[in-house]
Amino acid sequence: MVGPQDLATSMRALDVEAMCRLYGASPDQTKILMALARETKAKGWWHAYSDAIPAYFELYVGLESSAERLRQYEPELVPGLLQTEAYATEVFKVRERRRTDEEVRRAVALRKERRNILLRTWPAATRLEVMISEGVLRRPLRTQADTTEQLRHIARVGAMPNVSVRVLPYSAGIHPGAMAGGSFVILDFPDHGDARGAEPTTVYSDGLTGSLYLDKPDEVQAYEEVWERMTISALDEARSKKLIAIIAKELSP
Repeated sequence: MVGPQDLATSMRALDVEAMCRLYGASPDQTKILMALARETKAKGWWHAYSDAIPAYFELYVGLESSAERLRQYEPELVPGLLQTEAYATEVFKVRERRRTDEEVRRAVALRKERRNILLRTWPAATRLEVMISEGVLRRPLRTQADTTEQLRHIARVGAMPNVSVRVLPYSAGIHPGAMAGGSFVILDFPDHGDARGAEPTTVYSDGLTGSLYLDKPDEVQAYEEVWERMTISALDEARSKKLIAIIAKELSP
């Protein structure tokens, strides 16, 4: 049997091109994704989970794997890269009730595998900056133990040198992120030091039936301005860590 890692890179690029056409990616975004697909077979590790990942999100995982910096805002859920197995399992069960237990297990395994971008040494580990609404931290899981472990896990990952977790507290009131219409990720890419330079910064947001990729300068600038304004409303890392610990204690048995 031929494994995902044995697929020809040219075929993989063609697959990406077809998906870009299907989901309306811009010509520039299509070019970037096809180039990423050709760079190395190792970057296609997620293809092994094609049975557990929608085509539109497969494009994102490829971009995420190549990014040097992620800036993510989440008003409703713990970001995927910070989710425990119990949290991710509940998310997938709620989102798609028709999924079998095995399909949920595969989806959770993919989410766990994605965390490796925070731990790798080559290319350099991705820088993750997250801003989470306080309500996300206070929303309980099915058991108190799972809820507490999720909060502790956020604190542990947030202590990594390449990870920043900041909380937008209730006291911030109506903040700029509330105007963005939901969660989003700003992806920055490394400059390869050659004629290609760096791929353009891209904004990603998803919904129930598909995803939105934005890479036009004015579109990206709008989200970067929202992000910068949110940094004023959010608690700093130290106070965020303290608030997470307080909430974990409040929700502990």
